[in-house]
Amino acid sequence: MFKAVLLEKDTEGTSARVAEIDEAQLPEGDVTVRVDYSTINYKDGLAITGKAPIVRNWPMVPGIDFAGTVDSSSHPDWKPGDKVILNGWGVGESHWGGLAQRARVKGDWLVGLPAVFSTRQAAAIGTAGYTAMLCVLALERHGLKPADGEVLVTGAAGGVGSVAIALLARLGYTVVASTGRLSESDYLKSLGATSVIDRVELSTPGKPLGRERWAGVVDSVGSHTLVNACATARAEGAVAACGLAQGMDFPATVAPFILRGVCLYGVNSVTIPRARREKAWQRLARDLDAAKLNAMTNEIALAETISAAQDIVAGKVRGRLVVDVNR
Repeated sequence: MFKAVLLEKDTEGTSARVAEIDEAQLPEGDVTVRVDYSTINYKDGLAITGKAPIVRNWPMVPGIDFAGTVDSSSHPDWKPGDKVILNGWGVGESHWGGLAQRARVKGDWLVGLPAVFSTRQAAAIGTAGYTAMLCVLALERHGLKPADGEVLVTGAAGGVGSVAIALLARLGYTVVASTGRLSESDYLKSLGATSVIDRVELSTPGKPLGRERWAGVVDSVGSHTLVNACATARAEGAVAACGLAQGMDFPATVAPFILRGVCLYGVNSVTIPRARREKAWQRLARDLDAAKLNAMTNEIALAETISAAQDIVAGKVRGRLVVDVNR
């Protein structure tokens, strides 16, 4: 038996509780993992609270991330004792996820834990930090360099934003943080932001083109914020979009793209091949300051995840929440 957050659905709606589950109930997979730590992302918050149709199969164990130790494996790449990470691949949505003491998954979904990280640190990075790294890689592929000018990070106090700021600052970029929580300005500057702006500057309908400012953008917000970020990007600038906290809509014009040559890069963290995942994790191992990761991380117990899900959807969580599934 093991403990897990269990989401269930009946005629009256959805529910979430911490349950004792028999290991025989684990879904199919060729690797079974003893989970050390998981985390709560915005998507997990939506799944647990039922505020969006994230869950595809019921009942479901949520948690799109975990880090732990291989317990048993019939996959050629993994053996008992290996330290592994999982991000995405539909776990916590269509396949039981990481907010549990045990997980059974396909070995092809796993990535080996970089030697510089503990499983707790890997969970603290999670999909949010791994996605932030994918955004940075997209900007680098575009050719962006620190000397090109300011880089905007939206949703800055959240998980993606916090890690993106820390990464970009360490790489030498001038980072401007956009947040709805100006009370977090000192925190954002401690991560490496040189200045902080109120999200209202970007979150309401704006002009098709604005004053050129951003050489690059990491956006986890979507909707009008993403539109305005594109409209105020510099000529030949790059915008990496990876989230929809404000909304899925994109009420834009083509003006920034055809009049300034702005490039909009969509960042998918869920199903990209292992080679690109490994590259992102290798870069995180090299470029993420462990002290800054620690500063943006808080730890909770498995039983606290349901209330924490409410907080993350309400925008009350700063940085990253690590879940110790064994307490």
